[in-house]
Amino acid sequence: MNKIFTKVIFVLLMLLVTGVAVHAQNIIVSGTVTDKLTKQPLPGVSVTIKGKTAGSSTDLKGQFSFNTTEKTPFTLVVSYVGFTPVEQQVSGNTQNLSFELEDGVVLGQEVVISASRTPERILESPVTIERMGAAQIREVAAPSFYDAIQNIKGVEMSTQSLTFRSYNTRGFNANGNTRFNQLIDGMDNQAPGLNFSVGNIVGITELDVDIVELLPGASSALYGAGGISGTLLMTSKDPFKYQGVSAQLKVGVNHVNDNNSSVQEFRQFDLRMAKSWNNKFGAKFAFSYLQAKDWFGTNYSNFDRSSNMPKSGTRQSDPNYDGVNVYGDETAYNMRSVANSVLAAGTQGYITQYGQLTGGLTPSQAQINAFLASNAQTRPFFAGINTPGLLPSQDITRTGYNEIDLVDYGTKSLKMSGGLYYNLTPTVQLIAQANWGTGTSVYTGSDRYSLRNFNIGLYKLELKGQDFYLRGYTTQERSGDSYISSILGAYVSEKDKSSQTWLPQYVGNYIGARLSNAAVTDAQAHAAARQAADAGRALPGTARFETFANQIKDTFISQTNLATGVYGAKFDDKSNLYHYEGMYNFSRAFNNVVEFQVGASARRYDLNSGGTIFDDLNREINIDEYAAFAQLAKKFGESFKLSVAGRYDKSQNFEGRLTPRVTGVWTVAPNNNIRASFQTGFRNPTTQNQYIDLAVGGGSQRLIGGIPEFLNKYNLLTNRPITEASYRNLVAGTGAPVVYNFDARGVRPESVTAYELGYKGLLGSKLLVDVYGFMNTYKDFITAVVVRQNQGAPTAPNFVKFGVPVNAAGNVKTYGGAFGLDYVMGKYTVSGNVSYNKLQDLPAEYDNDFNTPEIRYNLGLSNREIIKNFGFNINYRWQDRFTWFSSFAGGEVPAFGTVDAQVNLKVPSVNSVIKIGGSNILNKYYFTSYGNPEVGAMYYVSLAFNP
Repeated sequence: MNKIFTKVIFVLLMLLVTGVAVHAQNIIVSGTVTDKLTKQPLPGVSVTIKGKTAGSSTDLKGQFSFNTTEKTPFTLVVSYVGFTPVEQQVSGNTQNLSFELEDGVVLGQEVVISASRTPERILESPVTIERMGAAQIREVAAPSFYDAIQNIKGVEMSTQSLTFRSYNTRGFNANGNTRFNQLIDGMDNQAPGLNFSVGNIVGITELDVDIVELLPGASSALYGAGGISGTLLMTSKDPFKYQGVSAQLKVGVNHVNDNNSSVQEFRQFDLRMAKSWNNKFGAKFAFSYLQAKDWFGTNYSNFDRSSNMPKSGTRQSDPNYDGVNVYGDETAYNMRSVANSVLAAGTQGYITQYGQLTGGLTPSQAQINAFLASNAQTRPFFAGINTPGLLPSQDITRTGYNEIDLVDYGTKSLKMSGGLYYNLTPTVQLIAQANWGTGTSVYTGSDRYSLRNFNIGLYKLELKGQDFYLRGYTTQERSGDSYISSILGAYVSEKDKSSQTWLPQYVGNYIGARLSNAAVTDAQAHAAARQAADAGRALPGTARFETFANQIKDTFISQTNLATGVYGAKFDDKSNLYHYEGMYNFSRAFNNVVEFQVGASARRYDLNSGGTIFDDLNREINIDEYAAFAQLAKKFGESFKLSVAGRYDKSQNFEGRLTPRVTGVWTVAPNNNIRASFQTGFRNPTTQNQYIDLAVGGGSQRLIGGIPEFLNKYNLLTNRPITEASYRNLVAGTGAPVVYNFDARGVRPESVTAYELGYKGLLGSKLLVDVYGFMNTYKDFITAVVVRQNQGAPTAPNFVKFGVPVNAAGNVKTYGGAFGLDYVMGKYTVSGNVSYNKLQDLPAEYDNDFNTPEIRYNLGLSNREIIKNFGFNINYRWQDRFTWFSSFAGGEVPAFGTVDAQVNLKVPSVNSVIKIGGSNILNKYYFTSYGNPEVGAMYYVSLAFNP
């Protein structure tokens, strides 16, 4: 595979050199764009060659200029949001052109690239695609453009914290969504150690984002593994097209009417600077800093870990209470088992002492019983075991700590990006780009992770032209001072008082309370037992608690040594991703009679966690992947276009995989198109699915990789475990153990076959309609099982809990669709969309984590200038209730509706915009996934200069 890839890259390089030589001749296209009514220059107007990427945008004087090798005649497209686009053929003179734009909105004329990797009108896209342009981004009714993505048709979002949001389309939503790709200027934005994007922590700053394109559903044929549920592509602004200095200051409040906090302030400052010289050299720099108080995780519902769903009871009423957002109470201990352990230790001590006094004789069972019944340390436990009805077979948990006392909610986000651009020829550009972000946030995975001073860097070098690109980039992930909250809660308790001391105190005092007074109820005995065992407990806010917590936060998980009392909750992830890819478009070589593209890529995951996440304490772990793709498209007359694409991917741990795609677009009338597609997608098991080796849930469970290496390491193929459900029945005495048999091949890649039929068209010039339906079939769906392995003797079992990724047997089927309308009434734009998602078939043994409401809809109303320089935008979003299931927690997510709105005032004299707005302005607290925090209103005022 290495030799094949080397040959492909060599061929691509030769083609690139040839392309540069052939297309070296160029012409200059320049001119001015003005408002037809006011005769004033219009800045930021897009001027492009129709069907090509070549072009520019106007500066503050309304002037534009760019170089191209395109031979005349060609057509220029001049477009600006809020104005009617103009097309003009250029056949002779290409300089000092003049264009006038009229006020008005024409729908469906936006150009998209990601649907086919070539420019085309959104109306003519062969697959469903959604788009947000620069003008829409400036006017979003949300605190940021990234927040506003959830208003796009078919999109759902999981909010884990104020700056950590995960997007998804078409079902199987997740907190850290490994089925959804996110690309920034062609770079995969995933954290290499997590395999999903960490929100927009290292994303594009709002002033630098140019276009956002979203491909719902499978997209592996063009974008590789991972985009099985969708791909989000964000493109930053070109310094040649967008020059000058822009700045934005935003201040506001959240936690309004929050029972856990007073009103909190948040602040954000954005800056962008860009400059080009002689249309040859360009540079830009962008900066963003946000500071706020995060949303609080305050779900104190009782949780049943056998069903992974809530149960009734509170800490006061249930001795086995396990709060969702309470940590250190995850591990359950059986009271009779604790008593038997005390008696076993007492028996062994008595036998040893008796032998020393008698010269090696062994006491009789009667003598042992007499000792256990009279000794102060063992007397209550002997009575508890031997008195019928006194000591129940009841599970108990330690008293945990609330998330609000363990997690760092002081949210910070610092993002910086910059780039150097050099035009080797008018059509060939060399780019060096860096994006870096750091922050403090909270992420929900199998646990709640407090990400402190977490940072990611993306660094790219790219050579691109009209027909090709060749790029290499790396993603560098650094976990900073991040730690696992449940381990922190459990280990604070252990440092304060070990479980070996706490448990006998609890059980002994329970028995004592029951023996002291026959009228004492079970609930009263439990209350007395917990009060006695928790006496002197380190309470949040005290110096004792803070000392323990800080020691554990600053100690790596891998350094934990229970024997010496060293406890650590900090993880140390310094994983990297290295990616190289190239693509060449041969369409111009075929005079655009057909469109033909080929490309190849190579990727390496370099895992470095020091044994705190992966099994890499004493070894190096790398994962290599290779791929190649091709796409051929042909237009038949003016009414039908067919495209065929295919991609081959190979990962070192799995067999190679081919993902084909076939699409067709039929123009049934001008600006009215029917599209149909057959697509396939896949994703490899994540780096954690393959190599994780981590204790979670306060140490009560071990997550391990699902490849054969780990099944053998923990003898799960020979010492076969039992299912978690049967273990619970075994402990309760209500059932026999059920053995779980792992597939010796281990976990394998997951795939999907997707069919889609859609229509997009203009009815008149004021109404845009978009409707589609889809059906997906998943094979080898990656899920996880929880099992218990007996690592003790048959007569004295010691069941250890494991969480292991596996493939679900059988197929998983889903279907759904969406319908969207955009209608222009004078200066008003009315929009609305509704989406439907349904899970059809599911294997019987598979836990349902579809995690998607059946119905969601959005309604919007906007006017860019209701009166002179004054505009507004308002959006209402609603979704139905549904059941959420994840490795962290499961439960019902209630239906909710929320309103985002903003009003803005343009101040042309200083080229500024003042905006007043808010998200969830009615302040109805809601949560998007079970176990995550409730989200309230955010109200803000912003001042933007030269946006």
